[in-house]
Amino acid sequence: MNAHLVLRKWMIGICIAPLALICSFAQSAPAATEASPTLFQTISAQDSVLFNAVNTCDLPTVESKFAENLEFYHDKNDPQYGRKTVVDSIKNNLCGKVQRELVPGSLEVYPIQGYGAVEIGVHRFHHIGAQDRDVVGEAKFIHLWRLKAGVWQITRVISYDHATAK
Repeated sequence: MNAHLVLRKWMIGICIAPLALICSFAQSAPAATEASPTLFQTISAQDSVLFNAVNTCDLPTVESKFAENLEFYHDKNDPQYGRKTVVDSIKNNLCGKVQRELVPGSLEVYPIQGYGAVEIGVHRFHHIGAQDRDVVGEAKFIHLWRLKAGVWQITRVISYDHATAK
């Protein structure tokens, strides 16, 4: 065999081997696991309880849904740390001013092994003030729910892509 042919086969082998290795890992990588119907219903119900409380300014219930060490990240405001800070912000900025509505069909729930679940969705905020009654804001959100001692609480919130609803 001539040296050129040997070198060519060797180069092809060097190029194909990593590709084959990558393909084998890609095929064995687990797909994202969607929540069981029970987990989806549980988190959906928790979301409803939380935002019914926000919409009616039931602050004790709002507090009960947030962990003490809550972190809240918002694309239009600085981060907020701690349950009290976030509940005070809800009291001052949302109570009596907006009504939250989950966009139908937008909710996704995924289990987080050994922790709880992540909730992803889109919600709208209907302004209920006289001068801005027809203004509707829309945003995407991610809630990280922790299940501890049988109690579900949100530990992290990411609220982003705020805009006027289309």
